[in-house]
Amino acid sequence: MASLAGFDASVVEPQSAFEPIPAGKYLALISESEMKPTKNGSGQYLQFTFVILDNGPYSGRHLWTRLNLQNSNRTAEEIAQRELSAICRAVGVLCPNDSADLHNLPLAIIVGMERNKDTGELTNRIKGYEAAAGGNVPPKPPQTNLPAPPAPPAAQASAQQPSAPSVAPWMRSRKVA
Repeated sequence: MASLAGFDASVVEPQSAFEPIPAGKYLALISESEMKPTKNGSGQYLQFTFVILDNGPYSGRHLWTRLNLQNSNRTAEEIAQRELSAICRAVGVLCPNDSADLHNLPLAIIVGMERNKDTGELTNRIKGYEAAAGGNVPPKPPQTNLPAPPAPPAAQASAQQPSAPSVAPWMRSRKVA
């Protein structure tokens, strides 16, 4: 039990029910992130907490997304990696060392609505990510007046030959044993 001595509900406005926010694009930032085990314990997902920054009735509201980065289902992992790539690009951090590197940077989130399979209630789902208006551009390395070092011989040879089109890992054919 917890002591509630001194609390008076008559002087505090009660919390009203949160309705889903309308579908649309909202300025937001990631305020928290945490790796958590999947329900069956066979993997982990990265949960991001987004806070809406737009001035208006939805300012300060929270939305969450979960990225199945470690999952026995390869398709789930690939979808999570693509979504993480979109988040990284939207905030301008292409090679984060930690999920905290993505915190407190503005981005636009595209919010949709869907029905909860169990309850039938409408819920929000983040469907996409974009750079915030004005953009988030990764910092450029400092300029120096030194000439660029020569490219290694292998790089020079590959620059002269036409390269094969790159194929995303999830689009490559898989050999089944």
